Amino acid sequence: MEYSLREEVSFKGHLNVLGTHRTTFEITKETSLSTKGNCIIGVAAKKSGINFKPSFRKKLADNNTLVLINITVDDEILIINAKGHQDITLTNPSDLVVRKSTYVCPRTLAISADKASIDIPRSIINRMKNPNVNGSLEIVLK
Repeated sequence: MEYSLREEVSFKGHLNVLGTHRTTFEITKETSLSTKGNCIIGVAAKKSGINFKPSFRKKLADNNTLVLINITVDDEILIINAKGHQDITLTNPSDLVVRKSTYVCPRTLAISADKASIDIPRSIINRMKNPNVNGSLEIVLK
């Protein structure tokens, strides 16, 4: 399968990463995290959706776009499949949220995902509880 557009976002771990939300996962540019943010798997992201290339943003705002998301932490990779949507704007300045549902707001990166934070292997979540650990989110559109 040939992929047309790609973005990568690096992020850091935090002591309060829980990864227990059943319908979403999120990374944020924020550096603090309370235990109420149980969908957040990484903080201090280097960019958010408003920083993505215009061509990437346009392709993501298409109901026919397939979204492949690779979460990499150390030597472990998790692949998530999701979809774009015509209402995705990527206008939130700090958050990127991937959803199992079809709900779209300015924070939404992709919808109809096959995994949420609860589905991420505990080995990745446990590593992300360490503030010294780095992770990356690679987003590839087709």
